[in-house]
Amino acid sequence: MLAQAWDLLVQRWDFFRGLLVEHVEICLVAILIAIVFGGVAGILISEYQKAARPTLGVVNFLYTIPSISMLGFLIPFSGIGDATAVIALTIYALLPMVRATYTGMTNVDPAIMEAAKGMGGTRMQTLVRVQLPLAMPVIMSGIRNMVTMTIALGGIASYIGAGGLGVAIYRGITTNNTAMTIVGSLLIALLALVVDAVLGFVEKRMQMRDAKARRTNRRMAIGAAVACGAVALGVGVSSLVGGSGGTINIATKPMTEQYVMGEALKMLIEHDTNLKVKLTEGVGGGTSNIEPAMESGQFDLYPEYTGTGWAMVLKKKGTYSEREFGKLQAGYRKLGMSWVGMYGFGNTYGIAVRKDVAQRYDLKTYSDLARVAGNLRLGAEADFFERADGYDALCKAYGMSFGKTMQMDIGLKYDALSQGSVDAIVIFTTDGKLSRADATVLRDDKGFFPSYQCGNVVRDEALRKHPELRAELKKLQGTITELDMARMNYEVEEEKKDPKAVAREFLKSKGLI
Repeated sequence: MLAQAWDLLVQRWDFFRGLLVEHVEICLVAILIAIVFGGVAGILISEYQKAARPTLGVVNFLYTIPSISMLGFLIPFSGIGDATAVIALTIYALLPMVRATYTGMTNVDPAIMEAAKGMGGTRMQTLVRVQLPLAMPVIMSGIRNMVTMTIALGGIASYIGAGGLGVAIYRGITTNNTAMTIVGSLLIALLALVVDAVLGFVEKRMQMRDAKARRTNRRMAIGAAVACGAVALGVGVSSLVGGSGGTINIATKPMTEQYVMGEALKMLIEHDTNLKVKLTEGVGGGTSNIEPAMESGQFDLYPEYTGTGWAMVLKKKGTYSEREFGKLQAGYRKLGMSWVGMYGFGNTYGIAVRKDVAQRYDLKTYSDLARVAGNLRLGAEADFFERADGYDALCKAYGMSFGKTMQMDIGLKYDALSQGSVDAIVIFTTDGKLSRADATVLRDDKGFFPSYQCGNVVRDEALRKHPELRAELKKLQGTITELDMARMNYEVEEEKKDPKAVAREFLKSKGLI
């Protein structure tokens, strides 16, 4: 497996290098902010002891909030992308920074402070020239711990559509590509170790007794901080500049077929037009996070499914059928969006059980399953348990109640089924693994699941600004069957092909590039 990971790293170095740069940028901004605000807070509470306990209590409380929950809290305020990731990482970085600064400042020998005052030093002079330098070894130790933790935690950024090496980890899990997950994880670990070693060297240099060496190191540290700040500012400015004008921001959900379609959209648009595409892949939460970002203008386009749009976006009740597509389109136009370019395939929900379970209970339909569901364990992704047309509605329609339910990532459900961790799983009809799985797909005898035809949802403002975009999206109309999509999913998940390569082969086979 390590050999496969190495081969993948070599073959796709440009991809991983880009993620590495993004990871450094996101973490660097969070670290700099935490150093400034955490350091100031630590100094202030060391000066005003009454504020120390409540301040540390608040910071401790924020630190205990799970990272996924923190992202969920922040998304309504700061949206999808790098900004939310930076805020979350900064919050988690504050505790070690505040605590280290406070500890270092309060542990300085009071006799030394009194001597400094006796020599005529003002409070500010004593603070800057005596107390802070003496506290610096403890503060630097806190910075090392904070930086290492922030780099490791930076992998969560990919969950909300930000960049970084977490993209490789999350994509590897979603597409069943263990080598990609290993490469992403090892690069994060290596980055953390390298940075920790560099900071360790700086810390040792700062502990030198030679006054000249200490002054030189301080100047180097200040220069490095200024340089890092300039780099971060430059990245931010370039991001703002690059995101305007002829750039289309495309988002995809964390599903194999969405990775393929995202790459196909990017290639097609950039091949035939002067537009540039910024592709944000695998946004955690899918529709729940992408659609609000579409309304706010963060994204211009994403592949969506009709049944999902009907239930989750328009909040319509009842089972969706394609006869109601006109109503669906009208509802989206009220939100300033349109469906353009229906691919031709549907990715409908289904339920599959292990073959031995199907044989044991003679299961052929959902109604058969309802009779024995209390003895079985059902596995599904988080989204299914929250949808209006998901788990609760299914149980109500068929009068079933499973003995146990397990929430899991889309890419893990077939492994869980084969290993016996669950007895039944919620599937998609284009799952690449379905054709090879030791599973029986049951028949939806009451027609519970709605139609989920795939198409592109695009902001009307983007269509008005770039009229050529509509023509490009229409080129994809009716080009993919469910069999085509299942085959492409299988190539990515089982044959370990790059989604970009699979998308390119598809576009070439259709004469689109």
